[in-house]
Amino acid sequence: MLATVFAALCDGFLRTLEIFALTLFGSLPLGLIVAFGSMSGFKPLSLLTRFVVWIVRGTPLMLQLLVIYYCPGLLFGVQLWGSGTAGRYTAALTAFILNYACYFSEIYRGGIEAIPRGQIEAGQVLGMSRKQIFFRVTLLQVVKRILPPISNEVITLVKDTSLARVILVYEIIWEGQSFIRSDGLIWPLFCTGLFYLAFTGLLTLLFNRLERKLDYFRV
Repeated sequence: MLATVFAALCDGFLRTLEIFALTLFGSLPLGLIVAFGSMSGFKPLSLLTRFVVWIVRGTPLMLQLLVIYYCPGLLFGVQLWGSGTAGRYTAALTAFILNYACYFSEIYRGGIEAIPRGQIEAGQVLGMSRKQIFFRVTLLQVVKRILPPISNEVITLVKDTSLARVILVYEIIWEGQSFIRSDGLIWPLFCTGLFYLAFTGLLTLLFNRLERKLDYFRV
């Protein structure tokens, strides 16, 4: 039984890692695009972007998962995500990426706007383009400023992946619960916590090391 439980939990954890990695892959760059939209000088775009971010940050991720998965079919009669496991998985990834992109966008925006205006003006005086100023003057300082809040969001994402089970995406918590239903065993569910603790511990060490590497660049 121990081998069976361990194999099932490992399989569920691989799905959890997959959701985690793909969410970061999609949400980190999308968050930067959203941040630029919210800072845009074109007011309609800025207002619309901030309104969407406000809605996403102000509602539970669980609700967003349910709405994104069920609403297209219930309101328009369209199976947008397809059927079966693949459809549920795609809907879950879409919800996670949109949610975390909005959170990351606010972190990016705060980091960019915290850079003193004088540094940008100095770059302009030296004849640098806006692109050169961003990559050579602003970016390193932004990375230093946003790393701690980004690390917090990344660790939160590890735990939030468990919400995918509300639309029947089989991740590690689902696998742990399955032994309660089938065999009346509670301890596999507690064991899922060890997987989370180990992974978040590794991420914490990684981000601590990155922060130490950036200590040479003080802001």
